[in-house]
Amino acid sequence: MNILLTNDDGYDAQGIMILAAELKKNGHKVIIAAPLEQQSAKSHSISLFKPMKIVEKGEKYFAISGTPADCMILASQLLLDNNIDLVISGINAGQNMGEDVLYSGTVAAAIEAMFLNFKAIAISLASYSNQKFITAARYLCEMLDKGIHEEIAEKEVLNINVPNLEYNEIKGIKITCIGHRKYYNFVREEIDENNETVYLIGGDEPHWSEIENSDANAIQNGYISVTPIAPDFTMKESFTQLNKWLMKNGKN
Repeated sequence: MNILLTNDDGYDAQGIMILAAELKKNGHKVIIAAPLEQQSAKSHSISLFKPMKIVEKGEKYFAISGTPADCMILASQLLLDNNIDLVISGINAGQNMGEDVLYSGTVAAAIEAMFLNFKAIAISLASYSNQKFITAARYLCEMLDKGIHEEIAEKEVLNINVPNLEYNEIKGIKITCIGHRKYYNFVREEIDENNETVYLIGGDEPHWSEIENSDANAIQNGYISVTPIAPDFTMKESFTQLNKWLMKNGKN
């Protein structure tokens, strides 16, 4: 396949480089278009009216001075020739589960790709230390060989999280729902070099709720989590109650 790789950790991050090498080893053609600098937690922001640069780092290897969503927009308009079969965002350094999918630049890049009519996968490794990216890369290549990309529905993205285990320690794959997490000590106070008080957002390791068949439960039990997600925020089940309210209080 012809695959576009992007991420939010930067064009030279370990995760994207290991994934690119493994995809090529499995016969795929790869183009990289990823941020010039670290863009984690930038969510789906785009750089409206801000000049950006595309820096060629090698053959079919580009660094873009923008957000992950910017990378997809610029790549689709300027770098691709309409022969991309799949967009993969990752491998992210750290999990993207639960509510974190709303903050994640990794997931946002995949969603932007979906908006641009590409099939897209976001993949993350659930650890911030001693990261075994090769496990995630190998499993993703096997999943592609078995046609998982062909199962992606229209207006849908697959969000994949992989436990930070050796390849032979992975117990299997589960299709999961989005979990729920809570961070403690989320805002930290420090004193900067000017002896002024500053505040940093970024808590301890998240506490994951016990939700049956959630992404977090799969990871904690040694399984790869595959969650189909779609950016539809409409609570259709609330229509009936709100329409009753409207009939009672509003104008028809």
